[in-house]
Amino acid sequence: MAPKVDERVLEARARLRARFLERMRETASVADRDAQGTGPPNRHGMPRVPVGQTPTAPGKWPVLDLGVSPNVTPESFELRVTGACRRETRLGWVDLLGLETVEDTSDFHCVTGWSKLDIRWQGVRVSTVLALAEPRETARFAVCHGSDGYTTNLPLEELLKDDVLLAHHADGAPLPRAHGGPVRMITPQLYAWKGTKWICAIELRDTDAKGFWERNGYSNTAYPWRNDRYDDD
Repeated sequence: MAPKVDERVLEARARLRARFLERMRETASVADRDAQGTGPPNRHGMPRVPVGQTPTAPGKWPVLDLGVSPNVTPESFELRVTGACRRETRLGWVDLLGLETVEDTSDFHCVTGWSKLDIRWQGVRVSTVLALAEPRETARFAVCHGSDGYTTNLPLEELLKDDVLLAHHADGAPLPRAHGGPVRMITPQLYAWKGTKWICAIELRDTDAKGFWERNGYSNTAYPWRNDRYDDD
C-alpha cells in the first residue's frame, strides 16, 4: 500500500514552486521558439531528438561516470539538504519512500551524443524534498553532490520542475548501481550531466557555484535544444 501523502508537504511544495513559476516558464527548454532538433514535438513542445543527438537502440543505456562506483545501498542511503534553508534536512531510504512517489516518462540526453527515449521513472520530485527544507527567499541556486565526489550546479527554476526527480526505479526495475542507484537525480529538460548519480546532498545557495564538468569547460546552462554543450568562454 502506498504511504499516505502529507498534505502539508504538498502545500509547502506548491508555495515554493509558485515563487519560481515565472522563471520556469521562461527557461529555454520551455520557451525556446528556435529550438534545434528533429522529430515530432516532445512533452514540452521541443523537437523529440535535440540537435546532435542519436537515439539509442532498444534496451541500450550506456554507462558514464567518473570512474568511481560507490556501493550505496538502501540501508546506507542518506540525502542531506543544506545551505540557504530554514530547516536542514536529512532523509534516509524509508524517509524518501514516505514522501509522495510519482511516475513520469521522459527522455535522457547525454552530452556525448546519445539519447535514451521514453524511460519510465519512479521517484520523488526534488521540489518535494526542497519544500521540507524551506529554502530561504534569497536562495536561487543549488549544488548537487554525489557519493562519488561528483558535483553539478543548477538554478532553482530548473531544479523545481515537475519532471526533475530523485529516481529510484527505471522501466519498472530498481535503479541499477551502474546508473546511480539506489537513487539518482534526473533533469530531463537539460543534458544528463546536470543530474547526479548516487546523490547524497543538495546544497542551496544564494549565488551560483560551478560543479565538476562546469569547471572543466562544459556549459553552465546545458540546454540540449541549443546544442549548449560547452562554455563559449
